[in-house]
Amino acid sequence: QVQLVESGGGLVQPGGSLRLSCAASGIIFSIYRMGWYRQAPGKERELVAAITSGGSTNYADSVKDRFTISRDNAKNTVFLQMNSLKPEDTAVYYCNAARTSSANRYYPPYWGQGTQVTVSS
Repeated sequence: QVQLVESGGGLVQPGGSLRLSCAASGIIFSIYRMGWYRQAPGKERELVAAITSGGSTNYADSVKDRFTISRDNAKNTVFLQMNSLKPEDTAVYYCNAARTSSANRYYPPYWGQGTQVTVSS
């Protein structure tokens, strides 16, 4: 059974920092592309940051230079370090695990349950 368990969310003042963690089990973590998505009330879920199995990263323009995604394959965990947080970063943050399907096999993406991040004074 695949599980992605997020932690680290909470309430923080503007300009503050939080570090999200996502612990994965039931998958070969090292070969999965890991991502963080977020969904604010009334908005669609959007990609925040992703890291490939090889360590390449990409970020949404809105979080570049403020957020950093990293992974620890030995601990099956992906992190999102969030600095200089803004009220518009308020959302539920979801961890995602994905891998490319082949012609013979479909690999579904997996999602965590989400963790709330609220940036407010």
